[in-house]
Amino acid sequence: MPDDADTVLATRGRSFYWARHLLGSRHAARATRLYRFCRYVDDLADEAPSPELAWQALDALGVAIAGQQATNTLVADVLDLMQECAIEPAIMLELIHGVRSDLGEVRFVDETSLLRYCYRVAGTVGIMMCRVLDVQDDAALRHAIDLGIGMQLTNICRDVADDAALGRRYLPATLVGHCEPAALLCPGPMLRPVVTRGVKVLLATAERYYRSGEQGLHYLPTGARAAILVAARLYRAIGRRLGHHSHDYWSGRITVSTAGKIGLTLQALGDLAAGRSANGHGAQHDALLHAPLAGLPLTVFDAVPEHVR
Repeated sequence: MPDDADTVLATRGRSFYWARHLLGSRHAARATRLYRFCRYVDDLADEAPSPELAWQALDALGVAIAGQQATNTLVADVLDLMQECAIEPAIMLELIHGVRSDLGEVRFVDETSLLRYCYRVAGTVGIMMCRVLDVQDDAALRHAIDLGIGMQLTNICRDVADDAALGRRYLPATLVGHCEPAALLCPGPMLRPVVTRGVKVLLATAERYYRSGEQGLHYLPTGARAAILVAARLYRAIGRRLGHHSHDYWSGRITVSTAGKIGLTLQALGDLAAGRSANGHGAQHDALLHAPLAGLPLTVFDAVPEHVR
């Protein structure tokens, strides 16, 4: 099982695989197992023969998680991980909910709905990583949520064309209008400035969430700070490279080279050594970042009733 998890991370989560080497062996093994399960959830949605079968599989998985029923070896392993690390089933169910929403018509209306989606598919992973890393102070969770959201926004901006090829438009209509995904594959001269501005706005939003994520590094065990900071910087660099390319996502997938990863890793380690990161002691979390997330578990506004969101 651990070897399988390592293979999944190495082949499908290269930024995380790179950063994982900075973790201690226990935390690295746990994080790798969590990543493997998250990929499994994605695969249930993406590799099913039909949306109907994918819905059924995800619904069955949700029942298994809620009922603590080990329906296969992967589910058994994540249930063990959840018990070992005190991961709340509600958080795992939010992740499944988010992935399930990709099976319908993906046409986001506004930034609030997009941010709620980002919480479900990535902010939840931030929460679970805190549990995996034995973080003791729950004040860390809000920053972990924000880091996950920043990373997911970067993914969305990088993968506009790939997602459009699957019939999905994550760019909200409030930024790009109610265009169909096909129009985003290679936007024409009228749509191009609108779309590039939309990507620019979302990347600026991602920067605010990244900053909050880094402010929470001091909550992490000392040995985990470097790994999380490096992973964040690698993702952040993708968005910044996209900006340097005039937000042109359609000409080719933006990546960070091995040399670039080495440079970013050294810079992150230098910042930690010099106290330029993980120095958020006394910095208050910006509650406005969680205003769009009202009612979702473990957010600043998680007590807000559903009907007032």
